Amino acid sequence: MQGTQANGSAGVDVKVFTSNNRGFTPEELAERAVEKLVSISETADPMVKAQAMVFKDEVRQLMAFYMYEAIRSYKTTLCAELTKQGRLDMAQIINKV
Repeated sequence: MQGTQANGSAGVDVKVFTSNNRGFTPEELAERAVEKLVSISETADPMVKAQAMVFKDEVRQLMAFYMYEAIRSYKTTLCAELTKQGRLDMAQIINKV
């Protein structure tokens, strides 16, 4: 995942993320989300900063885990629907992805 940042004309920072021939992984999306959710002041007490970094990492891991769970659940739903429709070939393809 590559990101670029630019200042918009209204003084708003804009970040653009791209990937090459694939979508974003749950880890990449979790990283982007946690950057929005948890911020740590540069002037924070070193002990508080260390605790915040651990918390941020745990949030990132938890978000990625549940994104994988959501993907797995969605694939199960898709495969069940395709199987019901008699499209076992497509269900098998989705199941392998």
